[in-house]
Amino acid sequence: MNNKLHNAPYPIIDTDPIFSRVIRYFRWTDIAVAAGFTAAGPAFMYWMGKYQPTGNTGKPLVRAMKVAAVVGAMSGFLTAYQLVSARFTGLTENSREIKKYRIEYAKLKAQGKPMHGVSSLPLAMQRTAASYSTWAFMNFDVFPMFNFVNHPYHGQSKGVLLEEDE
Repeated sequence: MNNKLHNAPYPIIDTDPIFSRVIRYFRWTDIAVAAGFTAAGPAFMYWMGKYQPTGNTGKPLVRAMKVAAVVGAMSGFLTAYQLVSARFTGLTENSREIKKYRIEYAKLKAQGKPMHGVSSLPLAMQRTAASYSTWAFMNFDVFPMFNFVNHPYHGQSKGVLLEEDE
């Protein structure tokens, strides 16, 4: 498995963050992006019904707007997830995530728990899961795949965690 780190403009926090951690690190701007995508679908359907009328008003238009809202919500969630994952991998500015990561690390260390959780899977399965989900967020347009497996294969830049904690 390739554990080499890429040359990122910002420190790399985690090259394969677990799903729950990505959700916890959503910023309000990520939620706003998801909400914008969700609202854009029905708004577009309304606009198309108003300026390019099909003659189908009422229930067909409402049904189309609901479908557009669901598709918009899914694409908004995937886009927000991609934005957070880009911050984890150092592709975009991530100072707020580093501070939050350090706090989370300190709490888990004080409790005696590992940072990336404990898995009941054999090491070979963890390695396979890691190889499938590392950088998977870059291919959401082809196949959305998330990391649901705790494993020890996480790349990280030096300096993300404080020196005395390493």
